[in-house]
Amino acid sequence: MEVQGRIKVIGETQTFGSNGFRKRELVVTTEEQYPQHIMVEFVQDKTDLLNSYQVGQQVKVNINLRGREWTNPQGEVKYFNSIQGWRIEALQSEAAPADMPPVPPTAAFEPATDLNTEDHDDLPF
Repeated sequence: MEVQGRIKVIGETQTFGSNGFRKRELVVTTEEQYPQHIMVEFVQDKTDLLNSYQVGQQVKVNINLRGREWTNPQGEVKYFNSIQGWRIEALQSEAAPADMPPVPPTAAFEPATDLNTEDHDDLPF
């Protein structure tokens, strides 16, 4: 699975526990009608993948959905989901080639007014 969008936040690497578990969070804002701010975790050696990226950059992030079950001290079972990134790449902004003129909107064309419904096409097919 993948998420595409613009980087909104790149967090600092955090270290947890005695065995040095590392985690770094990235927030990507999707570019659609209703933009979403998706938080993606990078863990262990994958935290270094974010070193060469900056806020504002357009990226594609390959992700895995992770889920786990936890039983609290009162015996209630709870479920947690996370989005874990394992690859990231920069996207090039799609610009129109410089030698192509912009296409005018359809409103710039006048509608045809000299149509005669009695005319027949004389095409051979």
